Amino acid sequence: MPDENEQQPKGFIRRFLDAPPDSVGKTIFVAVAVCLVASMVVSATAVSLRPIQEVNALKDKQINILQVAGIYDPGTDVIEAFQAFEPQVLELATGSFTDQFDPASFDDRAAADDPATSVALEDDPAGIVRQGKFVTVYLLRDEAGAIDKVILPLHGYGLWSTLYGFIALEENGNDIFGLQFYEHGETPGLGAEVDNPRWKALWNGKKLADAAGEMQITVARTAPPAGPEHHIDALAGATLTTVGIDNLVKFWMGEAGYQPFLANLKAGGI
Repeated sequence: MPDENEQQPKGFIRRFLDAPPDSVGKTIFVAVAVCLVASMVVSATAVSLRPIQEVNALKDKQINILQVAGIYDPGTDVIEAFQAFEPQVLELATGSFTDQFDPASFDDRAAADDPATSVALEDDPAGIVRQGKFVTVYLLRDEAGAIDKVILPLHGYGLWSTLYGFIALEENGNDIFGLQFYEHGETPGLGAEVDNPRWKALWNGKKLADAAGEMQITVARTAPPAGPEHHIDALAGATLTTVGIDNLVKFWMGEAGYQPFLANLKAGGI
């Protein structure tokens, strides 16, 4: 018979509990436990805050649309002010609106990533890789119900990031009222000067195309031969960001972008 006084081997848990507090095993255990709890707290916080973040992102986007259209008033409720706009889902290829999607819920970015609603680009001056076949545009009408301005989304690659923004055009589809970006990661003090009110003001009154209908809008250091009415000064010290903006504006205002829509607008078909 085994001696009752003989000490039985300790199990793993017992050995762990009896180990000194500064042992390797306990140190690793505490570190892993803290990391696990912290990650759970962070994940739970991120999930709980996601609806608030989405609401804030939507509000910021609406503010940018109001600003580029020249009707933003900080003292007015954003949601109420945004009711002035008529959102429409536009089929780029035809330049016509479609009722295939609900403008209130249509996600332009998701559509651009979905092979069913986008195309891969071979000629890609804007650096966007894929282009959605459908986009959400915003109409602003006057008191008589006629179109006063159209707000068109555009995006393209700059130096470090994809810039997302809006361009506002007058009812003739050629005169620019304004352009601004609501999301980008360009260099502060250089490419990020796209947010400078003085640079954004340069777009007001410029023209996309000349009298013959040829696209002439240019973002560069010097004006194009077509004249200063088609020229926006380059961003100082931000050559690649400037080139990116020049490319993306020309791309979206061209045949692969809004040209069919602008032709319909000028012909009174919108």
